[in-house]
Amino acid sequence: MRKRLLALALAACVLPATAGAQADAEALRQAKALFFDRQYEEARAAWQGILDTGGSGDAPAALYWVARCSESLGESERALAEYGSYLAARPADRALAEEAKTSRIALSVKLAKAGQPAHVKLAREALADPNRTVRYFAALQLASLGPELGKVAVPVLQEILAKEKDDDLVERAKLALLRVDRSALPAAALAAHPKPRGREAAWVRIRIYEKGESKPNVAINLPVALADLVFKALPDEAIADLRKEGYDARSFWQALKKTGPAEILTVEGKDGERIQVWLE
Repeated sequence: MRKRLLALALAACVLPATAGAQADAEALRQAKALFFDRQYEEARAAWQGILDTGGSGDAPAALYWVARCSESLGESERALAEYGSYLAARPADRALAEEAKTSRIALSVKLAKAGQPAHVKLAREALADPNRTVRYFAALQLASLGPELGKVAVPVLQEILAKEKDDDLVERAKLALLRVDRSALPAAALAAHPKPRGREAAWVRIRIYEKGESKPNVAINLPVALADLVFKALPDEAIADLRKEGYDARSFWQALKKTGPAEILTVEGKDGERIQVWLE
């Protein structure tokens, strides 16, 4: 009898804990599924529920995912604050913390471009971050604001030229220096780099970066003559599809051709990806 009572008591303790763990796992599964299905409103509510209950070992990461949802919904200022709350909690996940930092930088620069320059302070502070990826990302983002606001990034851009071996990263740093302070570009690098104006461009360089990444996941080098033919040959259906997404393929190419060699055009995607195009 005693053994039976002991077994029942143990079961009473273990079964609720097991049921609770299953409920936590299901809540996480649903929250992740909603986010990757781009149902951001519902996903944010699901992650907020996980955060409020605090019943899962993944609850601290919920702060991050709440911010991702807000960013994906275009609520930039809210997302900026939520990423800040996540980082203030000193997360143990270094990769996620790095992602949160780069997201905050991108949002601060986006808001500055939208007429709220006070947010630039956050990106400037990131220039001193001990994380190299975060520091470099801040410098490249600040340079996109032009000479007045971007010149503060010059020392980090020069650091990239001096220390990095990745060709794409070095090339982006050169282009950024050409944009904010041409005189800060070392003479050797300037000699190897095409002049901004004065000759016809021969190549189109395209780099596509996933959100928060410093290395491109797609790199395309296309002769200008071939690119011109490609854009002219786009079928009407493809042009219509691009227009639905907010891009006019023909006007985009015409605008790009008007820029000089080594000048860069950056397109920010709605999910945080960056497309950079320049001519050489």
